[in-house]
Amino acid sequence: MKLLWGRHLARPEYEIINLRKITEKLMSKIQIAIESEDAPQAAAALLEIEGISGDYEVSTQREGTLAAIATIVGIVGGTVALAEQIRKWYQEWKQKQPNQKFDVIIVNPDTGSRIFLEEATIEEITEILKHLSQ
Repeated sequence: MKLLWGRHLARPEYEIINLRKITEKLMSKIQIAIESEDAPQAAAALLEIEGISGDYEVSTQREGTLAAIATIVGIVGGTVALAEQIRKWYQEWKQKQPNQKFDVIIVNPDTGSRIFLEEATIEEITEILKHLSQ
C-alpha cells in the first residue's frame, strides 16, 4: 500500500482554511458610518472610548466630505454606560462643526436596520450594543 500524502494534500479541492475569515463571519460587528470633513478623526476618537475595540476605514470622498466606517467588534463594560459615551462623543463632534455636515448612522448587525445617531435614544443605542455583549 502506497501513501500519497503529498499528492492528496496538494489537491485543489482542499482549501486552506483561513481562521481569521471564519472568526469574522461568526463574530457580530456593529458598523457606524460617519460622513464629515473630519470623519477619520471622528472615527478614531470613537474607537478611543474606553471599553470599545474595533477599527475604521475611510471609504469615499464626495464634495469635500469624507465617509468613514467604524467597525466595533468588541465591548467591555456595561452597554448603557457605553451608549451614553457614544452619545456624548456624537454631541461633542457635532458641536465642533456646527455649520458642517456630520451624519452618523449605526447599523444593527442582526436586523440590518439603521438608526441616525442624532435621533437615537440611549435605549436604542444600548439595544444595538447588546448584540456584542452576548
